[in-house]
Amino acid sequence: MKMKWLFLKKKLSNLQWMAIILLAVGTTTSQVKGCGRASCDSLFSAPIQGYMLGILSACLSALAGVYTEFLMKKNNDSLYWQNVQLYTFGAIFNMARLVLDDFRGGFEKGPWWQRLFNGYSVITWMVVLNLGSTGLLVSWLMKYADNIVKVYSTSMAMLLTMVLSVFLFTFKPTLQLFLGIIVCMMSLHMYFAPPNMLVDLPSTVRSDPESLVNVTVDRKTDS
Repeated sequence: MKMKWLFLKKKLSNLQWMAIILLAVGTTTSQVKGCGRASCDSLFSAPIQGYMLGILSACLSALAGVYTEFLMKKNNDSLYWQNVQLYTFGAIFNMARLVLDDFRGGFEKGPWWQRLFNGYSVITWMVVLNLGSTGLLVSWLMKYADNIVKVYSTSMAMLLTMVLSVFLFTFKPTLQLFLGIIVCMMSLHMYFAPPNMLVDLPSTVRSDPESLVNVTVDRKTDS
């Protein structure tokens, strides 16, 4: 969030900071496994290097997201043209990797463009269509909303994923998942609700203009 203030000059209220902390707690809680599946001693037994790399990955991801939002909002170009500019770099690097693999393998299987779509099925194309649509929706959020809205939409997708998994894959939700979703919903309400819905603000007493005039006249008469 400091990166958001640095690039976009957007400040958050104390309630919004508390909501973001709650969101982090909720998403973390939903991913914690109970002691029934693994021993309680092994829940936090990862080496410190793993935690440090996880924190570094989160910081780099946040920096990339905020800077992408900054680039998409600083001009009035078309959203689709900005997507072309962003994804061109990914296409170039992927193409370079395919060419490198061809040279390493001595072109035994032919050039990469001849086997690019080998093994594609209807399900594969549906996955490609889903990922492409997701990319357009994320870019729309980046340009017309912000990263925080994107993070909240991703965290709230846990609820939809859980419901679909129960019906499609006979998934059994855990208590941690329920608690995490509830905390995330509380965080969502705390961040976007008006402050007067969350905190009892003191009501401002409006003075009557006529009473002010009367007081002024009385003071002049006394003098």
